[in-house]
Amino acid sequence: MQMQEFDIVVIGGGPGGLAAAYGLHAQGLSVAVVEKDLWGGTCPNRGCDPKKILMAAVEAQGRAEALQGHGLTSVPQIDWPALMAAKRAYTTKIPAGTHGGLEAAKIATFHGAASFNADGTLTVGDDQLNSANWIVATGQEPRIPAIDGAEWLNTSNEFLDLDNLPADITLMGAGYVGVELASIANAAGSRVHLIHHSDRPLRAFDGDLVNDLLERLRAEGVDVQLNTTITTVAPADDQFKVTTTVGDSWTTGMVFATAGRQPVVDDLHLDRVNVATTTHGITVNGNLQTTNPHIFALGDVVDRPQPKLTPVAGFEGRYLTQTLTTCDSPDIVYPTIPSVVYGKAQLAQLGVTTAEATAAPDKYQVTDLDLTHWYSYQRIQDPHARIKVVVDRTTQHIVGAAVLSSEAEQLINYLDFVIENHMGSAEIGQTITAYPTLASDLSYFN
Repeated sequence: MQMQEFDIVVIGGGPGGLAAAYGLHAQGLSVAVVEKDLWGGTCPNRGCDPKKILMAAVEAQGRAEALQGHGLTSVPQIDWPALMAAKRAYTTKIPAGTHGGLEAAKIATFHGAASFNADGTLTVGDDQLNSANWIVATGQEPRIPAIDGAEWLNTSNEFLDLDNLPADITLMGAGYVGVELASIANAAGSRVHLIHHSDRPLRAFDGDLVNDLLERLRAEGVDVQLNTTITTVAPADDQFKVTTTVGDSWTTGMVFATAGRQPVVDDLHLDRVNVATTTHGITVNGNLQTTNPHIFALGDVVDRPQPKLTPVAGFEGRYLTQTLTTCDSPDIVYPTIPSVVYGKAQLAQLGVTTAEATAAPDKYQVTDLDLTHWYSYQRIQDPHARIKVVVDRTTQHIVGAAVLSSEAEQLINYLDFVIENHMGSAEIGQTITAYPTLASDLSYFN
């Protein structure tokens, strides 16, 4: 078959790859996008977007629970089939809509697994592609642990598309995915077992706030088990028997592997084109360039310290648009990046972490604040709201924060603006925001 030539071929049709594809196409380059699975990628199909649709009902239920005796007298129950129908009404449109947008823009598309050849070209099914430069944006996929009975494990992909939620489920791993799925399933009425191999889940977050979050989950009825892991999963009639390293066992309706994700690189044969990888992803330099000067990588497939989040991938896609269309481009510089673990209680963090601040006490001051006395948290009856604020001792600017509350996602975004604009309590005091709101509560920092 005849070789098809392009200026740029993007491997991966998710948010990061699409940001680069559209940006480079707008600069006049001939661009192709290759996708082996669902157009649009993980986030809108099987990740953050559908998860947050399910979480909307969980958050509403949590707010109603907090207001029992304060104006409300009943707690709404989650209708799982109806909630799933709402999720599917959104996700079913994503692949066709994404592909249609690329076609309308006259960006070439190829559907199938991509594999590099030793001569630097790419095979996608029956198609042969060649390009001046390549962008790998294949993301990550759930990691399946090598245990006895691994074939019976499900992943977040299956959870987010369940017709019916089992009465009892087990989650193997208490990272972002495990904690969030535990919150959803518990709120929907399932008995949830959340198992984690160490005593420190969500290690990137403040340890005290993580402990507070786990206690919230326990109080809500989640069976949180730390310092143990599942060794065996075996069928037991229409259930599954789970056994752990400490010898505990129980039967459960479904078991989900939620112990992390891994880069999607195996089919690419990157070794054939001299692209170095680690267990955490593709190695890149400050320009997101791999060890092959004509191959770049972005998004979750990259081995980098920044959180593996959709907005980060989009930021990198826009950066590569500039890098690949200018003669001299500086290394990528990331802005402050917020991270959020969603649930009835949300855990959020950005900027200088409390661990980093504690390790440099001459440079940073950490203030631990009980937010339950702030007006907004009294109004919504949030009984556990808490924030740790990191302040630069020299400038008195806020440079980091960690929050646990039902409104953490909103507060962390306000603090993102504060940090990016080099503000402290004095500068916050010079602003006027709508009152009474979470934003106006920032004046309490004075």
